[in-house]
Amino acid sequence: MKQSKTIRIAVTGPESTGKSTLAAALAKQFDTVWVPEFARTYIETLNRDYNYNDILQIAKGQLLAEDTVSQSQKLVFADTELLVTKIWCEVKYNRCHSWILDEIGKRKYDLVLLCNIDLPWQSDPQREHPDKREMLMDLYRCQSLLYYSNVIEVSGMGENRIENAIEIVKQFLKECGSDY
Repeated sequence: MKQSKTIRIAVTGPESTGKSTLAAALAKQFDTVWVPEFARTYIETLNRDYNYNDILQIAKGQLLAEDTVSQSQKLVFADTELLVTKIWCEVKYNRCHSWILDEIGKRKYDLVLLCNIDLPWQSDPQREHPDKREMLMDLYRCQSLLYYSNVIEVSGMGENRIENAIEIVKQFLKECGSDY
């Protein structure tokens, strides 16, 4: 059975777990596109510190970019998704926008790759919680299962992590009957 709709695969997890690297590598491996993390560009262009309302704009921008790309592709890898903005809001501000909470329940992915914290922390001006990695990973593990039905954790260092994810995606595509 051939897949006619766009297959959406989200790459999620705490900061500094290799999401962007993994999404780009998977897109290259499967000769398709990936939707970069909208937050990175958005925050880089601000001439001030981000605030609570910026996270809502980031969430909307991420989904718009994903939906735009998905219109013309059979397979799309999304570098982050609404669970990232939800957890970010809740950890940073102890609350989350109702729009994000409503949309996360509606947004469906065919597969969600949850990146483990087994990679070493990489400092970056946009990363905030090197000391909360285990707590954040626990949140992602629990909450990803609340919102998504097909979550698989990806572990491994460097190329091994990418190879593990490629095998997971190959198996998933085979099981869903995709000709990809």
